[in-house]
Amino acid sequence: MGAHKPRAGSLQYWPRKRAERILPNANWDALKKDKGLMGFVGYKVGMGSVYVKDDTPDSMTKGKKIIVPATIIECPGIKIFSVRFYNNKIVTGEVIVSNDKELKRVVKVPKVVGKIEDFKKPYDDVRVLIYTDVTKTNIKKTPNMIEIALAGKLEDKMSLIRDKVGKSISISEVFQGGVVDVRGVTTGLGLNGPVKKMGIGFKSHKSEKGVRRPGNLAPWSPSRLTLSTPIAGQLGFFTRDVYNNVILKIGKISEKDINKAGGFDHYGKINTEYILVKGSVTGPQKRPLLITAPVRPTKKTLKQKLEFIELR
Repeated sequence: MGAHKPRAGSLQYWPRKRAERILPNANWDALKKDKGLMGFVGYKVGMGSVYVKDDTPDSMTKGKKIIVPATIIECPGIKIFSVRFYNNKIVTGEVIVSNDKELKRVVKVPKVVGKIEDFKKPYDDVRVLIYTDVTKTNIKKTPNMIEIALAGKLEDKMSLIRDKVGKSISISEVFQGGVVDVRGVTTGLGLNGPVKKMGIGFKSHKSEKGVRRPGNLAPWSPSRLTLSTPIAGQLGFFTRDVYNNVILKIGKISEKDINKAGGFDHYGKINTEYILVKGSVTGPQKRPLLITAPVRPTKKTLKQKLEFIELR
């Protein structure tokens, strides 16, 4: 028998097709947070090695300085475009509260904005449609928009919205530490065969009808292919979630400049706030990412305490 190799191409995902939107949504009802906005939008800068001090209880490296891999995400401020009112999980109305000129690249904005106090229909929940102030970065001018839910009581949600309308919201106002989930779209690799996509082995060099393909696709009857059949198709540009990413640092470039001398590869220099999370996350450089409260935090990740020292 040959060496054991687990199958590639998870059967959990079907169909394997390109993501419909570059910035994925989240099941806000499943996320766990006490109050405030439950998500934020950032842009992937790249990865680096971070020098940290391990203060995790019962850790084998407790009290020592260690190096861990980390992903850098630039997080320019977000602003509220509109407020959506829900009743029994159905949208009953929307009030547009911003008409900034950069929004003209994405949506049709009114000349006069509305007031949330004028909304009179009954509602039991509110969410906000936000957009990124991406013009302050070096990557593009068109903002990304997404609906984000709020946690807490309805009165607290409305109070927060009234306070933040017309103002920029920073990442430090939404997350202060702990763990977060990161949702994004993976790097697109286009059409690939079953060897690269599903991980099957090569056939003999004397095989007919191709070496980089399965020997048999399916029987004649029933005349269809099963989900587990390794065939060519789209690889990459899939929506994927990375759970329980430990926040190492949330900072501003004006306070601590972590930029490289010539900027980060394929990204450039960070101009605004940034967040460092332990490990890797989905997507290539400049890809927008949805950072949310955790949906299933574990005790192991929650007790990790890593004090940031420097980015190597």
